[in-house]
Amino acid sequence: MRSVRIHEFGGPDVLKIEDVAIPAPAAGEVRLRVRAIGLNRTEVTFRTGRSAARPSLPSQIGFEAAGEIDAVGPNVAGFSRGDRVAVIPAYGAGDYGFYGELSLAPARSLVRVPEGVTWQDAAASWAAFATAWAGLLHLARLSEGQAVLITAASSSVGLAAIQVARSVGAVPIALSRTRAKSEALRANGAAEVIATQDHDAEQDVAAEVMRLTEGRGAAAVFDAVAGPGFAHLVEAAAPGATLVVYGGLGGATAAFPVMPMLGRSLTVRGFGLAAVTRDDANLAALTRFVTDGLARGALRPVIAKIFP
Repeated sequence: MRSVRIHEFGGPDVLKIEDVAIPAPAAGEVRLRVRAIGLNRTEVTFRTGRSAARPSLPSQIGFEAAGEIDAVGPNVAGFSRGDRVAVIPAYGAGDYGFYGELSLAPARSLVRVPEGVTWQDAAASWAAFATAWAGLLHLARLSEGQAVLITAASSSVGLAAIQVARSVGAVPIALSRTRAKSEALRANGAAEVIATQDHDAEQDVAAEVMRLTEGRGAAAVFDAVAGPGFAHLVEAAAPGATLVVYGGLGGATAAFPVMPMLGRSLTVRGFGLAAVTRDDANLAALTRFVTDGLARGALRPVIAKIFP
């Protein structure tokens, strides 16, 4: 079969399409005939060697996919050859490799794809919505009426976080560098949009959040950036708020003011999705929430572009 592998860390040029032996599924695994894959920042950090776990090389790559079950390994119940499924990321970035014609997948991470749902939508749903669920509901315990700040709001996870917040009755406040994407963010469900680096309309994040929340501050922060700007998010947080960091687009070091952290009893949580989804109870709760949201139309994947 054809599969994409990397023999060194680096830019997109290190991705190589190779002929490899077709793998047989082990106990608890299926073999998936891949119909669509999602493209995630997880794979970028993995490919460049910046992920927390550096794999041995050469390595397969690919974090998210949908397709048909091609073969079933021992000790797999409830799934059969030909079933339409998507894969929930309940494994490390290098554990499986979905950039290929066929791929192994753990049966516990599979979810059925209803008829009428496209392969593209199925492959574009689970990494984003799972990350948003884990950060906002599992860790921050976001609830109805609470305000949440969402950085990198126009990213796939940012857009998913807006929808997840809306689905529980929370108030998503989107942060974007400029106002160029404000209309799209509002159309996706953002209650408010704050421009953080727009020279024509740059806003003081903390002051604007306090104005929008009538002085209460944000009950939760969902941050993919960190870096120097993290200090502004701390200033905008409500007493007892949880600040969840799931990315480092702003750099490897985040700055925050100590006294507000202490005075408001704030909690900063970092997390990796696999650490949450490896727990069976968490995986089951996540699956129920996202499946129900997709079925009701409260959640919908936002696809920027489809490549053949």
